[in-house]
Amino acid sequence: MPILGTLLKKGIRIRESLEQDYTNPLDLQKNELKDLLMTAEATEFGRHYKFKEILNGFKSWDQKRFFENFRKNVPIHNYNKMYSEWWYMLKQGRKDVSWPGRVKYFALSSGTSEAASKYLPITRDMKKAIQKTSVRQILTLSKYDLPPEVFQGGILMLGGSTHLNNRGSYFEGDLSGIQAAQLPFWFQHFYKPGKKIAKTRDWDSKLNEIAANAKNWNINIIVGIPAWIQILMEKIIAYHKVDNIHQVWPNLSVYVHGGVSFDPYRKGFSKLLGREIFYIETYLASEGFVAFQYKPNHRAMRLVLNNGIFYEFVPFDEKNFDENGDVKEGAETFMIDEVEEGKEYALLISTCAGAWRYMIGDVVKIVSREEAEIVITGRTKHFLSLCGEHLSVDNMNKAIEMVADDMNIDVPEFTVAGIPHGTLFAHHWFVGTEEGVDSTVFRDKLDAYLKELNDDYAVERSAALKDVVVDILPLKTFYDWMESRGKVGGQNKFPRVIKGPLLEDWQSFINKG
Repeated sequence: MPILGTLLKKGIRIRESLEQDYTNPLDLQKNELKDLLMTAEATEFGRHYKFKEILNGFKSWDQKRFFENFRKNVPIHNYNKMYSEWWYMLKQGRKDVSWPGRVKYFALSSGTSEAASKYLPITRDMKKAIQKTSVRQILTLSKYDLPPEVFQGGILMLGGSTHLNNRGSYFEGDLSGIQAAQLPFWFQHFYKPGKKIAKTRDWDSKLNEIAANAKNWNINIIVGIPAWIQILMEKIIAYHKVDNIHQVWPNLSVYVHGGVSFDPYRKGFSKLLGREIFYIETYLASEGFVAFQYKPNHRAMRLVLNNGIFYEFVPFDEKNFDENGDVKEGAETFMIDEVEEGKEYALLISTCAGAWRYMIGDVVKIVSREEAEIVITGRTKHFLSLCGEHLSVDNMNKAIEMVADDMNIDVPEFTVAGIPHGTLFAHHWFVGTEEGVDSTVFRDKLDAYLKELNDDYAVERSAALKDVVVDILPLKTFYDWMESRGKVGGQNKFPRVIKGPLLEDWQSFINKG
């Protein structure tokens, strides 16, 4: 049995996992922040924001002095602030800017909500942290009721191209490409589609090559964003003229997903499988490996508290965020021991990649404070509140799933826009499905379920939110638009809420079609 199978069979857990199991979350995070601050104390950022003064707070008998010093000295940063004031220097080859040393790699974000891609620094310490958390997640498979064959087969990781662009003083590309270049030797035995195919830049060519080779591989675990994994499985089934994916990969038992809610894809996936498999959620962003599902049949993920990331939580409400989803000056922030279960927070992170009090853009709900468990409910920018309806992406995903179940259809993609309706407002939904659907029936069911899920929405539907419009579109329209923007492939996701210039481009694309 290969190394991975041996470790899993014995239920091995590495020190960091054991430490998190048996240590108070506050203690873990306090030590994590101290380590980050000490490491970056002599950087330009550390000197500018007086990290030495913050570190003195750790000696105080006041257990929260260090956090008060941190909040007082270091302002909250979004990407634009962090890049324009600090990270731009990294691309010029400057060292010791916000983390020790030079930055050799930049991950390009998928940029679904922005006009241009973001350049996110990936330091040597961050690469190691991501690898270590990846191993921690893999080793949790020992908790699942899996046949021994699973631990002897391959892991298909469908990401962007592993080809990296050489820009002289640095390399840029997908995070998956940066990490693939650093795979541990023992993992290369399991990794598919292999380095040659993974480097392919043309997305269709890559999928076709994987489909052609699929029967040669014993794939037991697949990893990737749901939309593209579903498209890949459909291609493989068509290419080999079989009824389901298990006729090609009989030992396929685990799907590791992240990036978007899996709920809208669940029905579509079940049609492509020959039997049930385990679904495991992960929260790996270009800014760091934040959390993962660590036990079976448990939808929540556990934050990684002791591997290069310090978290702060900003209550996601009108007190702290404006109508555009931007954090307000003076927003209140809390540590892991101060959060309330069942409440939604925007995440701030400080990391070993030199991000400090950085608004990552995700909104999470605290499931368990003691276990540091969360579920992702949306994005700070991806919500609708034109008139106080406070509609979250979590509400949208659940409502779409309920309508799809009612109508026995598959709805993998959708997006919604807020639009004017006379002097008041309306919601315009664009729904992607390959099945014949009466848009009026869909609209009425969707509206009814949203009223059930969200009291504020129900109130506003009888007041300022005057209408709901639903357009049913082929799935191909969604993917073709993504391709037209250069956003096709592994790490790219269709925005669930669409606004501003993106909405104008989307509507123009639909009208041309």
